[in-house]
Amino acid sequence: MRIATSQTYDLAVGAIELQQTQLLHTQQQVALGKRILTPSDDPVAAAQVLTVSATKEQVGRYQSNISVAQDALGNNDSVLSQVGDLLQNVRTLAVNAGNAGLNDSDRASIATQVQSALDELVGLANSRDGNGNFLYSGFATDRQPFANVVGGVAYNGDQGTRTLDVASGRTMAIGIDGSSLFEQVRNGNGRFVASPAGTNSGTGVVNQGTVTNPAALTGDSYQLSFNVVGGVTTYDVIDTTTAATVSSGNPYTSGAAINVAGMQVTITGAPAGGDSFSLAPSGAQSMFTTLQNLVNLLNTPVSGAAAGAALQNGLNATLANLDQAIDHTLTVRASFGASLQELDSLSSGNQDRSVQYDQTISNLQDLDYNKALSDYARQQLALQAAQQSFTKVTGLSLFNYL
Repeated sequence: MRIATSQTYDLAVGAIELQQTQLLHTQQQVALGKRILTPSDDPVAAAQVLTVSATKEQVGRYQSNISVAQDALGNNDSVLSQVGDLLQNVRTLAVNAGNAGLNDSDRASIATQVQSALDELVGLANSRDGNGNFLYSGFATDRQPFANVVGGVAYNGDQGTRTLDVASGRTMAIGIDGSSLFEQVRNGNGRFVASPAGTNSGTGVVNQGTVTNPAALTGDSYQLSFNVVGGVTTYDVIDTTTAATVSSGNPYTSGAAINVAGMQVTITGAPAGGDSFSLAPSGAQSMFTTLQNLVNLLNTPVSGAAAGAALQNGLNATLANLDQAIDHTLTVRASFGASLQELDSLSSGNQDRSVQYDQTISNLQDLDYNKALSDYARQQLALQAAQQSFTKVTGLSLFNYL
């Protein structure tokens, strides 16, 4: 077979170029420390690298969200700690206000302290995060959630709860709206509220009672209506929801337990004829209202035994409401603490997974230097051989023999 001179040159140049390309590719692998420079180097491994890298990036996004969530929950915990301390201080003031040795001026002085605490509580409710966003305005983070208005404190935010995806399939709340935190607090003992009628003229003082039989609770409101005839005091129990008289003519003994539909209260002192006390299911009462009611109570002059009983009844109700507010704050704070603990666990797991993903990617694409350097030396030798053989082949000519 005859081989044209041009074909000889073309084949030789093609072989040299192939060797140069392979040598350059190996040189790039060594320089970058990567076995896979393009998907064509190892299509299967390249696809696996893309999949693992995408998963690792998703873990990175979750880790970033975890950091944001930790900051947000940390801010909330700090504020709630201050709220809890403030409520506890107000409770101490309320207890002190019940001292029989205090006069109207003394109670007015305590009222001033409670008013200061109320103003501080409004300030805490309007706390901001490091970015200047309000913590307790729901989704409306640029809107001040609470403002003093005629008649109390108004909420201007919404009921939205901000959340973040912190893991695959796990969305976590990173805050609470101000209404749920500061306004939706159960009053009384959390199940029912015992309160005297505003027209009472006797010295009866009711405690906030307890639930003795949850199964017997009806959800109805009841009234204890007192009668005094011939120096003997009795009371009737009336279901005010259905207007039915449950019992009548029950003998009254100061400090003795009174049981009504699974609820138990005690009344001390001497109720007058026509006095009454209500037992109604607990509702929601804001912390601001509780403190404002205490301010109003302490600023009310006390004159006479009936007024003293009204003061004590008001203080009993306030202490119960403060206890509910403190428990509510602790419950919310505990939920945030549990979330922070979960975030720590998720963060640790993400770090471990990121290390594992890095190891997997390394195994798939990192270069085996021993093999690469061996290939480099072999390819370099092959290129040199190709170049030298080319010079030998092109040097063959009959003109050399003339």
